[in-house]
Amino acid sequence: MRTALEVPTLPGLLAARAADEPAGVAMIVDGVGELTFGEWEKRSAAVASSLLAAGVGPGDRVVLVFPASEWIDYAVTFAGVLRAGAVAVPLSDRTPDAEIGRIVAHCGASIVLTDPAALPPGSQPPPAPPGPGALAQILYTSGTTGTAKGVAASHANLAYGTRLRPRHRAFAHSRHLVHAFPIGTNAGQLMLVNALTAHPAVVTLPRFTPGRFARLIERYRAGTVFLVPAMGIELLNDRGAHDLSSVLLLGSAAAPLPSPVAVGLGGLFPNATITNYYTSTEAAPAQTIMIFDPERPGSVGRAAAGGDVRVASPTGEALPPGETGEVWMRSPAAPRSYYNDSREGPAVFRDGWIRMGDLGYLDEEGYLYLVDRESDVIKSGAFKVSTLKVEDALHAHPAVVEAAAYGVPHPVLGMTVTAAVVLREEASAADLRAFLSGRLAPHEIPADVVTLDALPRNRGGKVDKRALRGRA
Repeated sequence: MRTALEVPTLPGLLAARAADEPAGVAMIVDGVGELTFGEWEKRSAAVASSLLAAGVGPGDRVVLVFPASEWIDYAVTFAGVLRAGAVAVPLSDRTPDAEIGRIVAHCGASIVLTDPAALPPGSQPPPAPPGPGALAQILYTSGTTGTAKGVAASHANLAYGTRLRPRHRAFAHSRHLVHAFPIGTNAGQLMLVNALTAHPAVVTLPRFTPGRFARLIERYRAGTVFLVPAMGIELLNDRGAHDLSSVLLLGSAAAPLPSPVAVGLGGLFPNATITNYYTSTEAAPAQTIMIFDPERPGSVGRAAAGGDVRVASPTGEALPPGETGEVWMRSPAAPRSYYNDSREGPAVFRDGWIRMGDLGYLDEEGYLYLVDRESDVIKSGAFKVSTLKVEDALHAHPAVVEAAAYGVPHPVLGMTVTAAVVLREEASAADLRAFLSGRLAPHEIPADVVTLDALPRNRGGKVDKRALRGRA
């Protein structure tokens, strides 16, 4: 077992990478510029010194608000905050001012940074590196079911699975890794760590459009690509003529990948292994990984990265294979926790296990199948309806670009199923229900189908079903 001094931290990893590969490119923002490891280390040290000059000390919370066009400045500032021993609180620039104010008050932030150049010059050297158990980051969840909560992670949690000088680096098959995840999300933070520790340079762009994203992959001959299902759907609908044959690994995260979408992406990326990653802001780095398998189209895979997964009853007993219950994951690293929230934490974090808020079941081989978000399950009469099942069936219709199912109140049944769809060609609600009649049980078929130009999404790219229910 490694001692505390041997456990890497992100500042330590950056210092080692900069010493070994000072001219190596860590990050590229299309149309903006690039960042080498040497520059990353030098500039982050200057930010740390400036933070100390501004009165920011170890343990102080620093809110970072940056647009996607400033990923490089954000990466430098994030590393500088950690090097100063402070705690980074990353937010997207799309966060409303009122929400930023609430978060600042909740975490007791001492400063809000939007530009590292606004800091006063500093000459004081940074303090001793923070230990692996020190708090490093507070990441606020997207809050689709209520007020966003701050998820606190230690240095050891963020750097789990890394080594200062590994024999082999992640994604060694690639010279470039392309993504379009937003700043302030768990997926975005993982890409930041990849830029620091993985083999390829991490490439992103100021704003996702399917055409620009595809051109970016083609231009850099990317071997690895990460996206969310919504981006995959847009790529499939774009129908642009791009050479995507360089991609060997296509990873989807943040939400379940519908089987018809996975099949379509397999055709669009002819040489890629299509992989779905299932985790949460609270559970990371615990995750399941699923290489798409037509024989297990609904599975999100088995536990990976040294973690574990179980399905339990409401009272906590492990359930046998095939029985639906609450999904729990166990983190292989020092677990995360809710910051400044003593009421919600015990229901989510328990003895190293994290309650995912999903319902699902395991098969005999340990593959996990999600049934639905607990908050999204529709209780209609005597039946419980999985919105994920309804959405998967709708995505199989050739006219459907995107679909989201949700419940609306009903005076007799309690709730009925409604679906919102985005179409690429005309299709009536009657046509869609007829299509579903051979794929779903009668109580699962939407009583109403609403056509929208686009589905509402939160800043993490997930469909905001609370907004859809609000429309109803």
